[in-house]
Amino acid sequence: MKPIIEFANVVKEYTVGEHKLRAVDDISFAIGEGEFVVVLGPSGAGKSTVLNLLGGMEKATSGRILVQGRDIAGLGDNALTRYRAENVGFVFQFYNLIPTLTALENIALTKDIVKTPIDAEQLLARVGLADHGRQFPSQLSGGEQQRVSIARAVAKNPALLLCDEPTGALDSETGIMVLTLLQDMCREGGKTVIVVTHNSALAEAADRVIRIKNGKIRDITQNPEPKPVSEVNW
Repeated sequence: MKPIIEFANVVKEYTVGEHKLRAVDDISFAIGEGEFVVVLGPSGAGKSTVLNLLGGMEKATSGRILVQGRDIAGLGDNALTRYRAENVGFVFQFYNLIPTLTALENIALTKDIVKTPIDAEQLLARVGLADHGRQFPSQLSGGEQQRVSIARAVAKNPALLLCDEPTGALDSETGIMVLTLLQDMCREGGKTVIVVTHNSALAEAADRVIRIKNGKIRDITQNPEPKPVSEVNW
């Protein structure tokens, strides 16, 4: 499978007072196009930092981050802004919906950002909310808001869908629904989906599992027969 992402000896350091904190410590890995990838690790392990580096929200201290053959680690601020807008869809634990816009309007915002957006009404139906398009975020449940946020991320038609603890604020039933949607976007939509989580059960549904501890890669495993999310023993 052709790699769409390659991290090569990536380091990310933060300066705290007189000390340097190495959140990501010389890590290297590759991810294939169209894979459903789970990044596992305890709080503070560095997994969200890896996601932020890949999403162009933070810059590496050193090393190379190749996305579709392009080293984003060396891009300037303007180029990174274009990269985020055109290549990456973000799904966060907290939904970041605009409260004064309806569900449909939140999704349709992407038409002003990218050249080839996916139709907002089509995506709202895809996440099971076709009848909720005129409702505002305050009128939706947490699970419904998260589904709108996923639809908004996918509406950009991005190469990468990056998800940081997307079910952390949801009950288990709604969490399974949301993760199933993300897996379907990968399996049916051909997106490369990367989910950062502390929930090790999700490893059974992944094509590739990257385990991180103390800023280092502990191990990387490939799953020859990933399960549908609905069949994972939660």
